[in-house]
Amino acid sequence: MVPVKSIINDFSHLFFPNVCAGCGTGNISRQAPVCMHCINQLPLTNFHLHANNLVEKYFWGRMPVAGAASLCHFTDGSLVQHLLHQLKYGGNKEIGYFLGRMMGNSLQAADRFRGIDALVPLPLFASRQKKRGYNQSAILCSGMATILKLPVISDAVLRLTATETQTHKTRIERWVNMEGKFELIHPAAVKGKHILLVDDVITTGATLEACGQEILKAEGVKLSIATLAYTV
Repeated sequence: MVPVKSIINDFSHLFFPNVCAGCGTGNISRQAPVCMHCINQLPLTNFHLHANNLVEKYFWGRMPVAGAASLCHFTDGSLVQHLLHQLKYGGNKEIGYFLGRMMGNSLQAADRFRGIDALVPLPLFASRQKKRGYNQSAILCSGMATILKLPVISDAVLRLTATETQTHKTRIERWVNMEGKFELIHPAAVKGKHILLVDDVITTGATLEACGQEILKAEGVKLSIATLAYTV
């Protein structure tokens, strides 16, 4: 006799298919939104293991950063772009939790990122977050926090205005576009802490620098940075 639980699972699968968010196949466990084949295809950077990596070099001479890393390389049309699109625009928060846990596991394995006190997601402008329903960077932080066992501080920095798209701007234009876009409104929340600022993708580092400079206005703050992806 077929167990009742198995029948219920098979029946629910007809209406709520448990397919891989990467390739769309049904070869997936109920514990992960991505199949093992796609996980193995992710272009990992291993930046977390190396000082003076490409992400850290973004901030040389601009902002004091204790450490910086990105989990994956990002290229147009890639699996990483597909997963990020589902997270940011497709309402698939489970992708963010899952990738956040991967980020947490990578940082946990690196001595360079020991001593972090709290995670801070890069804030979205209020109207954009309301429209989307969530902040994708905060979702990544939630996944990371389950691995790193750290608090997430979401109210220390405010995004003052919505930012026009950076896609077609030059590197210099991106830096200018981000000036004055963030404000540290609760310095006591980060005072004296080693903060890990988290975002989904780093392109020029302009947005992260603008937010990081505000965080560094708090007394005794040490800043590190982690992103899901780094644009090649």
